Amino acid sequence: QVQLVESGGGLVQPGGSLRLSCAASGSIFSINAMGWYRQASGKQRESVASMTGSGSSNYADSVKGRFTISLDNAMNTVYLQMNSLKPEDTAVYYCNAYVGAVIAGSRRWDAYWGQGTQVTVSS
Repeated sequence: QVQLVESGGGLVQPGGSLRLSCAASGSIFSINAMGWYRQASGKQRESVASMTGSGSSNYADSVKGRFTISLDNAMNTVYLQMNSLKPEDTAVYYCNAYVGAVIAGSRRWDAYWGQGTQVTVSS
C-alpha cells in the first residue's frame, strides 16, 4: 500500500510564508505526478499546484507567482512553498499522488490522497 504523509501546516499572518511537505511511502517504482489541493470551509476542493515526474508544473491562477511546487523524485516527496499568503488561502491542504507501486505482487498505477493539513492565514 502507498501512504502520503503531509506536514508543515499552521497559523501564519497575512504576507507570511509556509512550506508544506508530502512524503509518499510504499513499494513505489515510479511517480507520474504529485500535487496539492485545498478545501476551504463550505467550498469544493480545488487544485492548487501539480508537478509531473518529468518536472512539468501547473498552478491555479490564484496562486501563480506566490506558490512554488517542487518534487524530489529520489525521496518521493513533493513540497509547496507558499509566500505572500492571504486570508483567502486558508484551507485544509491535501496532497495527491498518482504513482506506480507494487501491490500484492502486481505493478499498478493508482491515485492516493494524504490526510490533509490545516493552513490558516490570519492576523
